[in-house]
Amino acid sequence: MELDDDICYCYHVPLRKLQNYAKRTQPQRPSQMTGCLGAGTGCGWCIPILMKIFDECREGQDLSADAIDMTPEQYAAARGDYRSSGKPKNEF
Repeated sequence: MELDDDICYCYHVPLRKLQNYAKRTQPQRPSQMTGCLGAGTGCGWCIPILMKIFDECREGQDLSADAIDMTPEQYAAARGDYRSSGKPKNEF
């Protein structure tokens, strides 16, 4: 994935915006990442990645786009599977 690819599909929030938000606001808890345009408050699919971004920011690093080992198409398909699975929503 690239920096301008969406991480939160519900609200169309790209990785770059999430990284910049984390650097600028220095959230104290992963759940505060939702302050970035509501990311994570829709279907919940992106919550594990929001937590990775939070962890990397706390360590003073950016989450590499390569850390998400999927193409945007694979990511979208995996989200579709997640949404149709009926499993409980990811949580912080």
